[in-house]
Amino acid sequence: MAHRGLACAMLMLCAVGGIPQSKTGGGSGERVTRIERLDPALDRLIAPGTAVETLAEGYDWSEGPVWVREGGFLLFSDVPRNVIHKWKQGEGARVYLTPSGYTGSVPRGGEMGSNGLLLDRDGRLVICQHGDRRVARMDAAVSRPQPRFTTLADRYNGARFNSPNDAVFHSNGDLYFTDPPYGMEKQFEDPGREIAFQGVYRRNTTGEITLLTKDMTRPNGLAFSPDEKRLYVAQSDPAAAIWQVFDVKPDGTLGSGRVLFDATAMAKTRPGLPDGLKIDTEGNLFATGPGGVLVISPEGKHLGTIVTGQATGNCAFGDDGRMLYVTADMYLMRVPLKARGVGF
Repeated sequence: MAHRGLACAMLMLCAVGGIPQSKTGGGSGERVTRIERLDPALDRLIAPGTAVETLAEGYDWSEGPVWVREGGFLLFSDVPRNVIHKWKQGEGARVYLTPSGYTGSVPRGGEMGSNGLLLDRDGRLVICQHGDRRVARMDAAVSRPQPRFTTLADRYNGARFNSPNDAVFHSNGDLYFTDPPYGMEKQFEDPGREIAFQGVYRRNTTGEITLLTKDMTRPNGLAFSPDEKRLYVAQSDPAAAIWQVFDVKPDGTLGSGRVLFDATAMAKTRPGLPDGLKIDTEGNLFATGPGGVLVISPEGKHLGTIVTGQATGNCAFGDDGRMLYVTADMYLMRVPLKARGVGF
């Protein structure tokens, strides 16, 4: 009871302006961003007094950010518009690649563009392509983008994927990804669905596809713990808005999942659902969800939230690993951290 009381007191402090706030005008009117501190441990990860900065705006649904060290810039998706944008300090944001996720000739709507973006070990851009229902690699250097792609994964046992959403590489080169139907025009009811469940998959370095679990209702973002012994997977289901954690077996498959954190109650009062996530070097999750980016310890304790005021799709560490870039609906934002992302 004492801990719950402390959390409530901290929440009340945030609500009445006990921390720095930023008010910004935008397409949806004035909004307030802030750092909501629920546990003193957050101070080691985000310095007191830190503000949330808006870098660009005007997107339909921003998603899938990835930092490109060579060149020092960020790439991120605008999913409905079928575009990848590039943001660089001093230059702002501009179109980087189109089409990015749907290369067909028949006009269509829905979430057809690219979603999750990542780089392989050779620095090549790998894209979760909603409209083309595959994970693909861009056949051009990141510095010279061209809409030409090589398919990495588009089928399981001969059936086309729904719409691969997010992905992460293991250090051995294996690719893990999720496959909800959000990129299909009628989503769960789309007559073109060939796989009835929403799976989490692995593509090994020889191209073999393995189904890891089909027990999650709406698998979305995913990330490994720093030692790669655990895989975290977000579930963007309003009826069970949770983050699951799976033990990774020596052969790369997964053990039984267990709930790390349940945000179902939060999702009833705050915009957004569990979506993309990244991990810092101490194993803390920076997980987009109800209200913004939740900071969750490896033990499942909610330390605080980067409140964006928007439904928030994803995030990525950039610069020297101590800057968090956040895609939140129509906005691109960033927050300086004391924490450092894995891999920097």
